[in-house]
Amino acid sequence: METKIRQKPKLVTLSDKAAERVKEIIANGDKPYLRVGVKNGGCAGMEYTMEYAEAPEKYDELIEDKGVKIIIAANAVLFLIGTEIDIETNKFHSKFTFRNPNQTDACGCGESVTIVPAKA
Repeated sequence: METKIRQKPKLVTLSDKAAERVKEIIANGDKPYLRVGVKNGGCAGMEYTMEYAEAPEKYDELIEDKGVKIIIAANAVLFLIGTEIDIETNKFHSKFTFRNPNQTDACGCGESVTIVPAKA
């Protein structure tokens, strides 16, 4: 009997615009990586985080998409599985956005979200 190997879902992907912006940020920054994560906070319970990083920490995931390498913080992996990071630009601002299938709610101002861990 042949054992089927289950395909792993892609942890995080980047839109073309987000990949280009991350390349710019890294080129102009003083550290070689961008770390994406989540933290407790805001009225909906969690907030996405992005920060410069020198290297992956223990248990972090290093992913590559569209020629860009980013770090996913270890404590955020189950919350970010299947997420696409995009960038929204309008007349007044430019910001990263997260299309996260694990997100169940967001606050009215859009600064915090409710995220549940991905199911197996």
